[in-house]
Amino acid sequence: MNISEVAEKTGLTAKSIRLYEEKGLIAAPVRADNGYRTYQQHHIDDLLLIARCKRVGFSLDECKAMLMLANDPTRQSKAVKQQAQLKLEQVTKKLNELRLVQQQLQEWVNECPGDENSECPIIEDLKGHCCHCSN
Repeated sequence: MNISEVAEKTGLTAKSIRLYEEKGLIAAPVRADNGYRTYQQHHIDDLLLIARCKRVGFSLDECKAMLMLANDPTRQSKAVKQQAQLKLEQVTKKLNELRLVQQQLQEWVNECPGDENSECPIIEDLKGHCCHCSN
């Protein structure tokens, strides 16, 4: 298979495929006499795993670790679960942080009159001035 066929089967761009090869995530494909890369089914399998890992937030290094586990016939599922558990904890933490950001933005939107005047509680709060405190 050539790179465009692999891209179609995996949903990845040719650029991404080349990057994953360059970073050592996938084995280098054999080169045909014309110099073009020739991919095999194991490349497709590995690229699909990488794409799915990326979709749920794994970094390239984490994708590489999952790929190594996937291709290790002596792996133990507890090692795979450990990687997924760690990512879940990171995602949960990030979601909590985003909820706090959402809450702050909602407060600002609720407090700002959004009218023609220059007074703006959002700007005042960003400057560190408390606009609803009694001094």
